[in-house]
Amino acid sequence: MAEIHQFNHAAMTTHFQARIASDEKAYAAQAAQAAFDLLDSLESRLSRFRMNSDISQIAALAPGETMRLSEPAFACLQIAKRMDQVTRSAFCPTPAAMRTQGFLPQWDLLHNEHSILCINGRLELDLGAIGKGFALDCMAELLRKWECPSFLLVAGGSSILAGDCPPGHLGWSCGLGEDDSSQRFLLSHASLSGSGLAVKGSHILDPRTGHPAQRKNRAWVIADTASESDAISTACMVLSEPEIQEVFAQNDAWLAFFETGKSVRSIGRRALLTEA
Repeated sequence: MAEIHQFNHAAMTTHFQARIASDEKAYAAQAAQAAFDLLDSLESRLSRFRMNSDISQIAALAPGETMRLSEPAFACLQIAKRMDQVTRSAFCPTPAAMRTQGFLPQWDLLHNEHSILCINGRLELDLGAIGKGFALDCMAELLRKWECPSFLLVAGGSSILAGDCPPGHLGWSCGLGEDDSSQRFLLSHASLSGSGLAVKGSHILDPRTGHPAQRKNRAWVIADTASESDAISTACMVLSEPEIQEVFAQNDAWLAFFETGKSVRSIGRRALLTEA
């Protein structure tokens, strides 16, 4: 009978956890270590705090200049560009630019050259609102290659990605907020991400204005990938409710929850299993 084995790792200024259902603990440990090694490699490419990372080097580009990117940086920026477009820049990888430059820098990805083009402005990219989710997606892909498809990956408690159900269960039990949350769901092949102001204060900026997000409550989003749920949950702190309704009309796989006083309400059409 497969057991759930838990492994921990510090990266991206937070705590990562991998829970793997397997009847071979030693093999699960090897798979988890491979996933954590990948995580460290991703941090070296995506962190704006690493001097030699792709993201740090992009900031030196002048308008009209291009830079060839590593595979993970290009893939992450592809997703970031798509999330920017579908959220009407409520999620944006240059969130502070409106405040520092007065406009959002323009950039594009050159697929044939695997490069980024700076169109105008200074590309001070910050992948903090999508990087952890992207890392979880990459770790999940690696665990499946290791034939460990039943897993729950956690990044700092704000991003969760579930793989196959653990044996004998309908999904991984995941709550909104704290571990003792009464609002819990059984997740498989889905991600849950949360954004809010309680821990870091007004750190979420509206990229369109450069001002702090106006929403005071917390927002959680369930999606198919952790990259999407991370980006959309951040956007939900910025968008008005009519705007959220319009954005979510594009994708039935997205479901958002909002804390209003002591109750939680939702927007979206995704069906979920609720833990009894």
